[in-house]
Amino acid sequence: MLKIERRRTGRDHGNIVTDSNQFIEERNVYYRTTMLAPVRTVSTANRTSPLLTVQPRRGLVDEKFQIVITNLLPNQEVTLHSLHQSEDKDFWEAFGHYISDEHGTVTVAKDESLGGTYEGTEQMGLLWSLRPVPGSRSALRLRKTNVLTPMVVNISVYNGHLSQGFSKTSVLATTVTERWYMAPGVQRVNIRENGVRGTLFLPPGPGPYPGVLDLWGGGGGLVEYRSALLASHGFASMALEYLSPDELRTADVDVSYFENAYQILQNHPKVQKNKMAMLGLSFGSAITFSMAAYSTIIKPQCCVCISGSHVVPVDKSLFEVFEEIKKNMDKVHVNEDNHVIQRGMILPIPSDPAQKIDVGRIKCPVMLVNGGDDQNWASVESAQDMEMMMEKAGNRHLLTVLTYPDAGHLIEPPYTPHFRATNFILQEMKEKIVMLWGGQTKPHAYAQEDSWEKILAFFHQHLYSSNIRAKL
Repeated sequence: MLKIERRRTGRDHGNIVTDSNQFIEERNVYYRTTMLAPVRTVSTANRTSPLLTVQPRRGLVDEKFQIVITNLLPNQEVTLHSLHQSEDKDFWEAFGHYISDEHGTVTVAKDESLGGTYEGTEQMGLLWSLRPVPGSRSALRLRKTNVLTPMVVNISVYNGHLSQGFSKTSVLATTVTERWYMAPGVQRVNIRENGVRGTLFLPPGPGPYPGVLDLWGGGGGLVEYRSALLASHGFASMALEYLSPDELRTADVDVSYFENAYQILQNHPKVQKNKMAMLGLSFGSAITFSMAAYSTIIKPQCCVCISGSHVVPVDKSLFEVFEEIKKNMDKVHVNEDNHVIQRGMILPIPSDPAQKIDVGRIKCPVMLVNGGDDQNWASVESAQDMEMMMEKAGNRHLLTVLTYPDAGHLIEPPYTPHFRATNFILQEMKEKIVMLWGGQTKPHAYAQEDSWEKILAFFHQHLYSSNIRAKL
């Protein structure tokens, strides 16, 4: 039995939405009329007290908010601070140092932060520079597990330029914001069918919508938040679980598992059968490349692969694939901080075609998104080799490559905090380590914002347009 959960809208969505712009406009109208009223919270009843305004107070995680502080003294030094408690009960914070203008106003979208966890004119710095508060557990990663609830962020203003002791200092003004992965009306459907485990997210209304099969990397588990956000932008997206030590044996997960998942999504009544895509991150990219190149069942109209490589063909069970990967463990390095660097495992890129996915067989548009400082996987070198292979095969025109200098491996939706190194379980070794992902905070934040916009545009182009198949 399927369990369906819906984020309520309180409105009738009306006719079938088959155009992405129409869907997005309907969603935006709802936000403007019901959710985006400005919130102003003050510390006292005094009319001259500072006013903190955040718009929208509730919105999607990839939507920018406007933060304005008024009623300050002219040229007053203040600290703008954000605080979030994760579902793991860890606290994360970010802060910027500002000086009000001659009118006693700070406008975050226009004014520069002079210090803190971010500097410069950074409208969303209070989110992408979030970091664990001092004294927290080490090597943490902030991820949303329950997408039916928002990410709640407290935003406060303090007098002076502070860098610590926020919990012991009185605030000038404070408010609470909500950041959602699920737009109003998006449905969440548990999938347990033909041995396949996943979660399907459906946009509001009867559809049908283009479908996206969403695959995360070797960390395993069922990761839903990216699919929820894709559904909020008009795509029926299914987050697929394929690595779960307690539920799925790697010996039982092979090509047929991914083909079954693709067909489950494709055959859903709210999905357009001829408008399908795949989205992979890290090891999920290797699966995506393999399916697009070799499967007789999976025929996507386009693919997006983030921080991936074609050097690990997925043409057998995952147990056998991981056994092959383990043969290169001697190429793994550990730095002075005891962080594991895996990128050397597939270097140098092999010249033997048998050791690589034949990307020359791919017949749909492919977008590669890579970070120039990816310390986990040789994604940039892989992209260069793929480009040469596709040039030789005559399908280079199908390839789009985005490379972001100083970005790391974990390129996620916009304003997700940057994690240079985090705790990780090696599935092939069943060992807990600290993995070095790479990247610098500000360039990585730019990469996430820019690539997400381009990924959505890529999907819109190839899934919502009438001419959806590439011509070879």
